Amino acid sequence: MSARLDAQMAFLREADKLKQVVRGTTLCDASRYENSGEHSWHIALYAMVLGEDAPAGVDTARVIRMLLLHDLVEIDAGDAPIFGDHDAAGMAEKERAAADRIFGLLPEGQARAFRALWEEFEAAVSPDARFAKSLDRFQPPNQNLASDGGSWVDYDTRFPTFEARVGEKIKRGAPWLWAWLEPKARAWFKARGKLG
Repeated sequence: MSARLDAQMAFLREADKLKQVVRGTTLCDASRYENSGEHSWHIALYAMVLGEDAPAGVDTARVIRMLLLHDLVEIDAGDAPIFGDHDAAGMAEKERAAADRIFGLLPEGQARAFRALWEEFEAAVSPDARFAKSLDRFQPPNQNLASDGGSWVDYDTRFPTFEARVGEKIKRGAPWLWAWLEPKARAWFKARGKLG
């Protein structure tokens, strides 16, 4: 029992490092950039609040678990802002190596289960993962709207890019959330001459 608890505590101490990973999105009040630990907590809360309207068959408890785990790989790989330029294949390789190391700290059964949830989220094929991925894409634009642009301003984003990189993922797992968000985002981009 002691060795198992030692391994679990090593994982939990390592997970604390997620609070040091700064993301490209500000807090709603634009006072500072959020960290990945805050983001993971916030989208888990999004799942609790919005999960009652999730598509049939979605297990909100599983979605919450995915969302709490999904960014742990950023401890090693760093954040890849959605509107930034980065090597997607290179980042995916860094994230897989990070998953090996970080989930590998856990006792074997937990390591397999947590890694499987992370892999499921990344693949975004199951209903749970599609909904989780939608929430992961839905939270940042709401923060950007609240902070008068946030990362959209930082990355000089135009609406077609936003729709392609964010809207498509939200529509795939939570079309009603995109229907709510799209006119608000479109109005923001239109007011700044960035619709096209």
